Amino acid sequence: MNNTITAPKGFLAAGLHCGIKKSGKFDLGLLVCPFGAKAAAVFTTNKIVAAPVIVSKRNIKAGDIYGVVVNSGCANACTGKRGIFDAEKMCALTAEQIETKAKNILVASTGIIGHAQPMDKISAGIEKCAERLSATEQAGTDFANAILTTDTKIKSAVRIVKIGSKVVTIAGTTKGAGMIAPNMATTLCFVTTDCVISRPLLKKAFAEAIGCSLNRLTVDIHQSTNDTAIILASGLAGNKTITVQNANYRKFAASLKETAEDLARQMALDAEGATRMFKVIIKGAATQKEAAKAARAVADSPLVKCAINGGDPNWGRIICAVGSVGVKLNPAKVSCRLDDLFVFKNGTPAKFDVKKASQIVSSKEYTITVELGAGKRSDFCYGCDLSRDYVTINADYHT
Repeated sequence: MNNTITAPKGFLAAGLHCGIKKSGKFDLGLLVCPFGAKAAAVFTTNKIVAAPVIVSKRNIKAGDIYGVVVNSGCANACTGKRGIFDAEKMCALTAEQIETKAKNILVASTGIIGHAQPMDKISAGIEKCAERLSATEQAGTDFANAILTTDTKIKSAVRIVKIGSKVVTIAGTTKGAGMIAPNMATTLCFVTTDCVISRPLLKKAFAEAIGCSLNRLTVDIHQSTNDTAIILASGLAGNKTITVQNANYRKFAASLKETAEDLARQMALDAEGATRMFKVIIKGAATQKEAAKAARAVADSPLVKCAINGGDPNWGRIICAVGSVGVKLNPAKVSCRLDDLFVFKNGTPAKFDVKKASQIVSSKEYTITVELGAGKRSDFCYGCDLSRDYVTINADYHT
């Protein structure tokens, strides 16, 4: 079974090394929908925005999208007018290869900030990459490899859902191991589907899927200048066009959400230096906004993350993080669980098996649940531990 972005009908992909990365690893990829695709995207909300984000925000308004060109190793961020010109040139060169217009191409870049694109290498690479375009699993894998930076592995997910009598496929790939904090996109992410769906509902479903998955993941409280998440819908599954929020829409949206959640989980487990991931659930908050704020406080806390790296069930750091961000809570009702094990209950320490608690915190994945006792709202956030390797990776990542 093809578990890459070429799994849905109507998509071709390719990836190769064009010379941006000195390591020789893949650094250029193409994703193409020859018949045109409806598209939606979410981008970084960082006030410092990379050139490819500016160009893609403009091009996605043009109508159908026929392709995406992506490079890794150079972010093309903080590069001024030259950066915009280079991003536009990447679109134009790709459009020339697949016989469409530059405005119908999206572009994304990731890597080191402040360097101009090596356009001689990229230009030659786009031509070679176009020659390799195919719908094979290998082509999808090559594309997934081409978008990586400090990642140690590719991240792909596929879901299949029945819409009426037709089989609809959703597939995604993402990169990102550091410079990740929730605030739209949080990564480079590409999703394909052959579902027949209106553009407004595709946009709605995608924004919601990203909002409760990739946008709930924090690695290092640092949002990138290049964050971009794109979905392309070829419309070749043959299902009745989804134009209203009916049962078919809900089935599609649920499967899209599952795909995005799968990708977010893979990112957390491959975060820079990470050895384990956790989910923070906040219950009993006064408002949804405060629930989200409290969840982020725990997932972002360096003290909590370090304790988790050491397998230490230090509930005091968790409670301290929740209490430090100004959300409403009832101290007499605040409780904390590690999976199903209470370590703090109704404002006082709980009697618990320390060995069992340490085993939970040392697991590859587990859940921290905090009850605030101030209302009925809840929210969550994904996080990972903070290790010595994270410091080493980022200390060695020179400009």
